[in-house]
Amino acid sequence: MKPFEIYTWQPPGWPEAHPCVIVSSPARAAHKPDIEVVLCSTQKAGRAAQPGEIILDAADGLDWPTLCKCDLIYSVPKDKIKNRRGEVSRTRRPLLIRTILAAHAWGEILAG
Repeated sequence: MKPFEIYTWQPPGWPEAHPCVIVSSPARAAHKPDIEVVLCSTQKAGRAAQPGEIILDAADGLDWPTLCKCDLIYSVPKDKIKNRRGEVSRTRRPLLIRTILAAHAWGEILAG
């Protein structure tokens, strides 16, 4: 598993699995039992992305345009992550990272 790869994860208590993007550092993703992910919706995006979200699609290995929610990072045991679905395209990776930073107001800290 590597950063920016997209897998499937079923959060505990949720009725269905969701696409998730690995956002851990390369060292954590390769060597630690728990990794960090952001979740995507299972439904086809029926609206534009709101602040804290981006849209991933077939260029990233998903079946249709999908909202990826960057305002919440989950810690997940690697053995609960299944079925590699794709990888965030190189052109969208900076947008994903900028959206995560903005959704957490971390950019303001870096600017100060």
